[in-house]
Amino acid sequence: MINVTKTYLPPLEEYTAYLQGIWDRTWITNYGPLVLELEEKLKAHLGVKHLFFVANGTIALQIAIKALELKGEVITTPFSYVATTSSIVWEGCKPTFVDIQQDTLCLDPQLVEQAITPRTSAILATHVYGNPCDVEAIEAIAQKHQLKVIYDAAHAFGVQYKGQSLLNFGDVSTLSFHATKLFHTGEGGAIITDDDELAHKISYMSNFGHDGPERFLGLGINGKNSELHAAMGLCVLPKVSDLARRRQEISKHYDQLLDGLGLVRPLIAKDVLYNYAYYPVIFPNEEKMLTVIHALNAQQIFPRRYFYPPLSELNYVEKQEGKVAQSISPRILCLPLAHDLSSSSVVQIVAIIKENL
Repeated sequence: MINVTKTYLPPLEEYTAYLQGIWDRTWITNYGPLVLELEEKLKAHLGVKHLFFVANGTIALQIAIKALELKGEVITTPFSYVATTSSIVWEGCKPTFVDIQQDTLCLDPQLVEQAITPRTSAILATHVYGNPCDVEAIEAIAQKHQLKVIYDAAHAFGVQYKGQSLLNFGDVSTLSFHATKLFHTGEGGAIITDDDELAHKISYMSNFGHDGPERFLGLGINGKNSELHAAMGLCVLPKVSDLARRRQEISKHYDQLLDGLGLVRPLIAKDVLYNYAYYPVIFPNEEKMLTVIHALNAQQIFPRRYFYPPLSELNYVEKQEGKVAQSISPRILCLPLAHDLSSSSVVQIVAIIKENL
C-alpha cells in the first residue's frame, strides 16, 4: 500500500533513550525539560524569536485568535484544511472568504481590500502546501486598515522567504506537527510571534491562564504538550533537512516523468527556499482526475483530494463565491510523497496516470 504520505519514525533506540529519561524523572507533562529543550532547538532551527509548543495545530490557531482578541469578521481563504475555518468560527468570529490566486493557490491580496468592512478585525491566510502567500501585499493592506495578520503555516516548516523564516511574517504564525507533516511530534503544533507582549499573553493563555501555581493572569486553555511528544520531535528534528532533500529528489523525478501530460503544478513564489511538503497536480477536469484516482486505488495507491471541497461550502458558514477555488478544488490531487517512496513506485504512479488521462 502506498499512501499520500508516510510518517517518518526515527530509530526506536533513539526514542527509547529519551523515554528512559522520562521514566527516571517521572515528569510527563507541565513544561518538562524535553518540551523546553525542543522549543529552544526549534527556535534556533527555524530562526524565530518566540515559539510555543502546543497540543496541535488547531489549538495553535484558536489561541492565536483569542490572544489577538479578534472580533467580527476575519478575511480568510476557501482553499485550506478545515481547521483554518473551524478555528475562526469556534472562536466566535465570522469567516469572510476571499478567492485564491490562480498560480500559487494562496489568498489573492488584490481581492482582500475589497472584502474589508468596518467589522473586519484580521486576515488569516494559509501558506498553501508551504508555498508563501504574498506577505508584502498582505502586510501593506493590514497596516493601512489596522488589521491583525495570522498565517496558517501548517505546511511551511523550514520554508524561507528572501533569506529568512517565512514564520516571521504577520502577527502570528502557526504550525502543525501532526504525524503526516515533514517535521512531526506525533501530535503537536506551535505558535510563533516576534512580539514580546503578545508572546507573554500566549504563554499564559496556553496554560490555563497560569502565572505561577497560584496566580492567574487571565483566561486560558489547556494547550500544553507532553514530554512523550517532545521526545519524538527531538528525534526527528536532526533528520528533517535530509527528509526535505529526499522529498525534493522525488518531486524532481515526478516533474520529469509528468512533463508534457497537461497537468498543472502550483507556482512556487520567487525568492523561496521550499520544503517540498506535498506534490499537488491540477487535472484538466474532475472526471479525468476521478478516473486516475480509481485506477491508482485499484493498485493500492492512495493519493488525496487535498483540499476538497472548498471551505466556503461548509454547512456552518455563509456560502460565498470564489471562482478560482471552486474551479481548482475539484481538480487537484496530491500524489504520494514520502521520504522512502522508491523511484520504481514513482514510475508506477506516473504510468497509471498516463494510461488513464
